[in-house]
Amino acid sequence: MTDPIADYLTRLRNAIHANHRVVEISSSKLKRNITKILFDKGYILSYKFEESSETNPQGSIKIALKYHPVTKVSAIRELTRVSKPGLRRYAHVNNIPRVINGLGIAIISTSKGVMTDKEARNENVGGEVLCYIS
Repeated sequence: MTDPIADYLTRLRNAIHANHRVVEISSSKLKRNITKILFDKGYILSYKFEESSETNPQGSIKIALKYHPVTKVSAIRELTRVSKPGLRRYAHVNNIPRVINGLGIAIISTSKGVMTDKEARNENVGGEVLCYIS
């Protein structure tokens, strides 16, 4: 697999389109940090990190997706991969993008860890723009 973050986002996107309640994704440090951000910002209902086993040495992440109770619309409307292995996208602290004028979030990998666009502006750091979520 050449782009594990794109695979992570695609699995989430496919589970949302299929109206699944839970999706299981192979784990890594970066994926765990993205999952924590999604939970903190209210885009997913819950998550669980499972330890490694013989079949899956890195472990897995089980994510419970969040839907509106009446309309059954997902909390995540759009997932967009920005920086790709063939073309990395970096943003200086002055040029960090705003997603839907502040209604969505951009997840950025900085020297101080993985964080949202607002947190990066507050910490005064730039970095690689991983994805947009709205």
